[in-house]
Amino acid sequence: MDSTIKLTLLLMFFRIACASTVEKNFEQCERAVKNWASSSLQQSINEDQHTLKDLLFFLHVPRTGGRSYHHCFLNKLYPTSQECPRSYDKLRFDPSKAKCRLLATHDDYSIMEKLPTERTSVVTIVRNPVDRVLSSYEFAVEVAARFLVHPDLASVAKMSKQMLKKSNGVSTLDIWPWKYLVPWMMGDLFARRDARRRKGSSEAKRDSPYDMEDILMPLHEFIDEPIVHDIVHNGATFQIAGLTNNSYLAESHEIRHCVQEHKSLGQHVLDVAKKRLGAMLYVGLTAEHKESATMFANVVGAQVISQLRNANVSTDTSAANQSDNSSSSPLDSELESNVDQNNGTTDKKTARQDEGEARTENMTAAELIEVYEGCISSLLKTQSRRRFASLKEISPANFSKVARRHISDAVLQKIKTQNFLDLELFKHAQKIFTMRRVQPMGNLDMNDESERKFDQPRAFELWKIVSLLMLLILLLVFFLFATAWGRLSKVKVKGFTKATGRNHRRIVESKSLLE
Repeated sequence: MDSTIKLTLLLMFFRIACASTVEKNFEQCERAVKNWASSSLQQSINEDQHTLKDLLFFLHVPRTGGRSYHHCFLNKLYPTSQECPRSYDKLRFDPSKAKCRLLATHDDYSIMEKLPTERTSVVTIVRNPVDRVLSSYEFAVEVAARFLVHPDLASVAKMSKQMLKKSNGVSTLDIWPWKYLVPWMMGDLFARRDARRRKGSSEAKRDSPYDMEDILMPLHEFIDEPIVHDIVHNGATFQIAGLTNNSYLAESHEIRHCVQEHKSLGQHVLDVAKKRLGAMLYVGLTAEHKESATMFANVVGAQVISQLRNANVSTDTSAANQSDNSSSSPLDSELESNVDQNNGTTDKKTARQDEGEARTENMTAAELIEVYEGCISSLLKTQSRRRFASLKEISPANFSKVARRHISDAVLQKIKTQNFLDLELFKHAQKIFTMRRVQPMGNLDMNDESERKFDQPRAFELWKIVSLLMLLILLLVFFLFATAWGRLSKVKVKGFTKATGRNHRRIVESKSLLE
């Protein structure tokens, strides 16, 4: 047999075998994903979307602005004694703790298996997936750059071990997903710095900090990395579905891998995430910051205050007031300029608790927003200082809203394609937010200055809508009037024409008779 024919037959056999394997793999994946989705959709979910239950679970999707809610809302509402032990270290997590009323964590929805589902309310914040991916890239670089003060990675590892022995605090490197992304980005930054030193050259300034390959990993490379596909892309959908690589579900890795390999199966995961999102007590939007904060104060804050009032619980005002400028919890440690700043945070928190107490149940929802405004202002200043200090290590790279304008349309479109599930989930979150945004507005004291500030954008939007409707009505009336007038004119013309014709015929007939 001719060698060409043999090769052709071999290739055909190989293709058939590969096609058979792919088909078999798809069938296995489809079965696994459908079984999980069916089981998840059948699970009982709190259908009462408006009533706060005994336990509040803040499912914090990374880079959605959740730190401000944790710092400036939840820390003001709940006494430390009612916070659940942190779940970042699963060996220490104990949801059965007496009086455990608040759990705020980056853990995914699968942690609900450890919580009393029927007594738990879930809240979350969702962000435009493109903005969330960009923010994840920037934050991973920012935190990793803090460690460039060390001579090498060995020095970083040594310092980290020493600090872990001394402190019971939790650093950014302990928190998902940064415990994966930051060390990986740190290794890349050190490698590029060492390469520059070997070359003996300095990086020339460029227009975009997202494309300075001599200093840091360019954005277009970042979004294609396997670790980013596994953790960042479609991260909100996987987190709300309970399928991250930090999941409590044994089958999470297989299902996530199947969806990443066969995009058509993603719809099943999306359906589960949508159902869970729709059943949550509160869904905020990062871009709608003011209205989201107002809604949170009315829907969540007012009910927490009411629960505390009924339970006659005293809260630690001193701790809350001082938390504006300090970072004492695992979530807040993302603000630390280095891991050694976590040393002694537990002791400091305990000391603050003993300094004084006040009753949060006397606070109104409007007052809560006022407290939030002051707190968020201080928090943003702290973030800005630490961000500036970190980015100095990778100068001239400087992330900003203006710098984002230099990102190419091709890269932005690729991010959208890679986050097709999150785009659909975000649209669903927008619908939920729109439906619920009007409902809580009547609960606040409209005389409160803080509420007026939050209400002005909404009032302006309502005024614009009313004006637009009035304009449309006037145009419609004018159109109907013009149409009616036109028809009337045509009738008159026709009548005149007919009358003129009849008169003409009479004149002609008269002339004929005379002749």
